Amino acid sequence: MQKNFLQKLAAIALIFIFVFSGFTTVFAADNQDETLKKIQEKGVLTVGLSADYPPYEFHQTIDGKDKIVGFDVSIAEKIAKDLDVKLDIKEMNFDSLLGSLKTGKIDMIISGMSPTPERQKEVDFSDPYMFVQQRVVVRKADKEKFTSVNDFNGVKVGAQKQTTQEELAQNELVGSDVVSLQKVPDLLLNLSSNKVDAVVLEGPVAEAYLSQDKTLAMADIKFENGSKETAIALPKGSTALQEKVNASIKEIQDTGLLKEYQKEANKLMFQDGSFYEKYGNYFIKGTLITIALAAIGVLCGAVFGSLLALMKLAKTRWLRWPASCYIEFVRGTPLLIQIFIVFFGTQIIGLDVSAFVSGCIALSLNSAAYVAEIIRAGISAVNKGQMEAARSLGMTQSASMRYIILPQAVKNILPALGNEFVTVIKESSIVSVIGVTELMFMTGVVQGASFKPFIPLVITSLIYFVLTFSLSRLLGVAERRMRTSD
Repeated sequence: MQKNFLQKLAAIALIFIFVFSGFTTVFAADNQDETLKKIQEKGVLTVGLSADYPPYEFHQTIDGKDKIVGFDVSIAEKIAKDLDVKLDIKEMNFDSLLGSLKTGKIDMIISGMSPTPERQKEVDFSDPYMFVQQRVVVRKADKEKFTSVNDFNGVKVGAQKQTTQEELAQNELVGSDVVSLQKVPDLLLNLSSNKVDAVVLEGPVAEAYLSQDKTLAMADIKFENGSKETAIALPKGSTALQEKVNASIKEIQDTGLLKEYQKEANKLMFQDGSFYEKYGNYFIKGTLITIALAAIGVLCGAVFGSLLALMKLAKTRWLRWPASCYIEFVRGTPLLIQIFIVFFGTQIIGLDVSAFVSGCIALSLNSAAYVAEIIRAGISAVNKGQMEAARSLGMTQSASMRYIILPQAVKNILPALGNEFVTVIKESSIVSVIGVTELMFMTGVVQGASFKPFIPLVITSLIYFVLTFSLSRLLGVAERRMRTSD
């Protein structure tokens, strides 16, 4: 019995892999030479970036509105203008950008990216628009300890994940223990709190942070391969688009526009105003989206989970088997993977689903598996004699379940369902990896824009506590009333 079950599971997995690979191949073939044409037809250029990298790209409040600014954004605006289309900025974590480009979520990446050999196998690149030097940032008190690449034996060195800086730290800082994180503010927070002893950053980014934090300094370290080309990543085979982008880059360089873009970015980085005035709206917006994600996730998860629970309790194995497989798969895989499958998978099969909708779908599907077990356990807790008594009185199976079993099971289900709501509120922070502007995502935005890695985390932790504590108290009141009404 178990052997047959495993054989069926393996067959389904192989079919899924085959179909998924087929979709990927078809999508990639269709994408080869049509990129520029598709951009012009829809009249929108979609650019992906990670807006926690000042002065390249970062958030700033302009005329009371949140905007993504920086000289990479200015370059994107120039290219969109030359193509005579509108610009649409898609923000996400840096390590999600290449996957988004390959699956068609975005048309190009302008995010301080360098054309490494590994990346060139997957995507094409424009001509470089900038050359920068890589630098090592340390605590000012430790500056004299690090004077060459040989001084890092056993030293923890931070670098942004999947970047040139990560490669340099691994290959040139002899004996270093590399700590790779997604966001630059997190790296600087680790440095300030002695979790790492050095961080590898691009020169312009390092200078921006050092201008705001006087406890940090630039180490006198020279990398052998420290000069980096910065270019625009494009879909593989999009030669027509590449020619257009290269023409825009040439004009930017020939006319000195890049220096103007850099000057404007440096000016926008440091604006007057209190912390709350500049960043209060980010926390409010992030909190509202977090609540919306959790509410949708639990509501849709409850509906789907109820169906799964009834399927698992059914006498027919063709209903029990799919429900059991789904529940075990979802509970046995990380939510992060499920989010990526939904976000990229929907694009591969031809559905252009936004990051927010993808996040809602992933949270709903994940919550459904846990809700199904909550409901199944609640129904199973009702004495079997209740069903037998109802059937002996002539009630049908469905009527017995609806009028006898479920009303009793609800008292067991609701408290656990409320706890699931609390859990989803906290787990919703994971959808920030695909660019959903929930609370944790906005925290990263404030960290990058304010150059204060720690304070936003404290504020966010307090907001999460207020949300979960308030909900827990409400659930407690509801549970007491239910017991009183018995």
